[in-house]
Amino acid sequence: MVYVCSPYSGNISLNTERAKIYSRMVVDRGAIPVTPHLYLPLFLDEETERDAAIEMDLALLKRCDELWAFGDEISGGMKREMKEAEKLGIPVRRITPTGQEEWICTK
Repeated sequence: MVYVCSPYSGNISLNTERAKIYSRMVVDRGAIPVTPHLYLPLFLDEETERDAAIEMDLALLKRCDELWAFGDEISGGMKREMKEAEKLGIPVRRITPTGQEEWICTK
């Protein structure tokens, strides 16, 4: 299971579409994507329940085998998720829009 780490806030519509593409990339590579920012906003309010959402994100992250960080920018929320993955010993892979990949943290 791969935790999909990508921006959500800002241009929410564009970032949601990108998260769908990133999730598909995970599937195409033979893994199961865990993309909380695709479904948590369906029942949580970003402005008033952000802390609850982050708490749920991190609980899901604990159950994943790897974290893949997508995009050219690393948002504050992404930094928090990546730092938690490193603390938990979960491998972190960075994937840029041009498809370049690098391992940031490995077991």
